[in-house]
Amino acid sequence: MDTDANGGDGGLEEFEVIPAVDVQDGEVVQLVQGERGTEKTYGDPVEAARRWIDAGAETLHLVDLDGAFEGERENADAIDAMIDAVDVPTQLGGGIRTAEGAVDLLERGVDRVILGTAAVEDPEIVAEISEAHPDSVVVSLDAKDGEVVVEGWTEGAGISPVEAAERYADLGAAAILFTNVDVEGQLEGVATEPVRELVEATDIPVIASGGVATLADVRALADAGATAVVVGSALYEGNFTLEAAQNAAESVE
Repeated sequence: MDTDANGGDGGLEEFEVIPAVDVQDGEVVQLVQGERGTEKTYGDPVEAARRWIDAGAETLHLVDLDGAFEGERENADAIDAMIDAVDVPTQLGGGIRTAEGAVDLLERGVDRVILGTAAVEDPEIVAEISEAHPDSVVVSLDAKDGEVVVEGWTEGAGISPVEAAERYADLGAAAILFTNVDVEGQLEGVATEPVRELVEATDIPVIASGGVATLADVRALADAGATAVVVGSALYEGNFTLEAAQNAAESVE
């Protein structure tokens, strides 16, 4: 996402539905609750990115899943190919562990970097990157059983999402990406209360992710106050179209 997508208060002007392009071993995949071995593949990343743009996507959510697990960007070539192939803003996460690495990606053409483990281990990295590139850092708060988890959702960080969101807002984060791991990838619906709590706890935008299966889920997250939702499996499985999801969100008063 670039600054043109933001209103004067730093939030998105309107609710946005953002397709996810998660890459593992060079292919688009979706995992169930973030666990390796549960993946279902959906083909070439560039083809997927172009498909969502043709469908009307205004932003793409890119994730190097191998990077998230291993701590190094394992799918850099595939990510670079997508960045070169699309003309919409991108936000990228997975394996970004240093300020230098984040800045390199921003200068390479990524609009926003998503920091998870790096931000938990060294919160000041958010301020360092944001000072040089304002409005460029999205902090990923992935929660399992009410606790922030890191290292590819395998380790607890000992902090609640609300406590973490308050910390990163003060450090200059542009947005919070909240993924509810308890419902992620299961296509069984969303849990709105954790999203609502985050929205009420921080003044920066909250992007929701995890569990979206129906248009009602999209509407529920918009009603909970999220400024955007990242959708993966439901779009790839054809539960609904991107256009229908955006229309559903816009119907929320």
